[in-house]
Amino acid sequence: MGEHVIAVDVGTGSARAGVFDIDGRQLARAVTPIGLHRPQPLHYEQNSNEIWSAVCRSVREARQTSGLPADAIVAIGFDATCSLVARDKGGSPISISASGKGSFDTMLWMDHRARTESDECSIADNPVVARFGGRLSPEMQAPKLLWMKRHLPEAWARAGNIFDLCDYLTWRATGSTARSHSPLAAKWGYEPVAPGARPDDFYDRIGLSDLADKAGIPERSTPLGQVVAPLSQAAADDLLLSPDCLVAHGLIDAYAGAIGAFVSEGGDYDRKAALIAGTSSCVIRFDRIAETKVGCWGGFHDVALPDLWLMEAGQSASGALLDHLIRLHPAGRSASPPSPMTLLDAIAERLAVEGPAYGAPLTVLPDFHGARSPVTDPHLTGILAGLTLDESFDGLCKLFWRACVGLACSIRDSLSNMPGAGDIETLLMAGGFASHPLIPALYANVTGRTVVTDTTRDSVLFGCALHALRASGLSQKAAGKAVSFNPGRRAVSPDPDAARLHERDFAAYQIMKRHQAELTALYG
Repeated sequence: MGEHVIAVDVGTGSARAGVFDIDGRQLARAVTPIGLHRPQPLHYEQNSNEIWSAVCRSVREARQTSGLPADAIVAIGFDATCSLVARDKGGSPISISASGKGSFDTMLWMDHRARTESDECSIADNPVVARFGGRLSPEMQAPKLLWMKRHLPEAWARAGNIFDLCDYLTWRATGSTARSHSPLAAKWGYEPVAPGARPDDFYDRIGLSDLADKAGIPERSTPLGQVVAPLSQAAADDLLLSPDCLVAHGLIDAYAGAIGAFVSEGGDYDRKAALIAGTSSCVIRFDRIAETKVGCWGGFHDVALPDLWLMEAGQSASGALLDHLIRLHPAGRSASPPSPMTLLDAIAERLAVEGPAYGAPLTVLPDFHGARSPVTDPHLTGILAGLTLDESFDGLCKLFWRACVGLACSIRDSLSNMPGAGDIETLLMAGGFASHPLIPALYANVTGRTVVTDTTRDSVLFGCALHALRASGLSQKAAGKAVSFNPGRRAVSPDPDAARLHERDFAAYQIMKRHQAELTALYG
């Protein structure tokens, strides 16, 4: 076997695969889209067989592009969104659609159909709820599972293996039903230190006393840094890899991004936070002490970097919000709607002429899909203020840019609520939302922090690759090289003039938050 690994990242709309060498170089990358089914508001569904097919296609293409033979790949790692995959005891798919029919067996992480159940699961005196900031989100698995039990009793009766998506991928790759500590601690409520115990008392209190049997979940989670098993022959055939290739335990996608971002900084987590910005946005801090706080998720131990506690905050919709606003605007509803990158290129030209105040006083409060932090409330809604009848392309650019400003203000608000926020001087930004240079500069100016990006490799895939190297036993050989090799580091410091103008935007954001609270109280 060789000294290369493949990392697989399954996001909301695509499966990406990257080939990395032991020096941390990304040799090749491939992307395959994944369909999304939205049968009704708040319901987001996918087909896990389609997800696996997209993974296989990306892995095959990435390896072939790299020019490496199959036996050069010593290990493969998977990270994924925290979606829920329903299978029966024999491994066959179970529909999670409200109708109980169809081929969609995967409830996407951003599915909010279980808002009522999330409220009911938020037991005030429970340590599980405390670790989730005092209130469970419908993005967590317990509310989704309770919804499934209530609304799909026939499906629940059949259930025998319900996976977090990253664990589903390792199951497809190996046939093993072992479950990773990363999703079990951070999304299922397992005790935060690996191997964490299953929270049976909590499950009993919320009406899921039969969950261990229906989901096939173990009494304790499996610590990271271990191999699940080698690839099964069937998976090796699907992926065009050797059956000797080792499979690492799965990771939450944002946590893989945090690994990549912090290792690229030499592993230094002091005075830094990772901002993983894609369809949603996650702010992640590491520390050697455990902390919990209202409006933050965590701490969780050993769910990403070894021997460290992780705290998380963020937004339920960031890239998803921007895509939604494009679809809403008349200029975005053409046969060939402009992409976010096209809009940002056009906005860059306008900013060069009009400066940071471009688009004001249009103001966007970005809670269109509820809020994760600084308060967890899936019932919150967004607000647009300052709209006109402008249907032009420039009008769309203004709306898009001011939504970006609103998202940056929201991240600043979330940062201020995190433990140790006053010490954070640097944001390590990764994810698709960070790929245009305007965005890191905007976040630097709004938050007042230096923003660092990696321009030559995908930080999420890099973090997943490092995890695979660790599990395979090559980490000692790889660690020093991977840390030292970072040719694409780009740091953006706040521009004083732009930062002063964005103070006005943050003040407007805070006014909108007060109005949101008043309107919520008015309408109950």
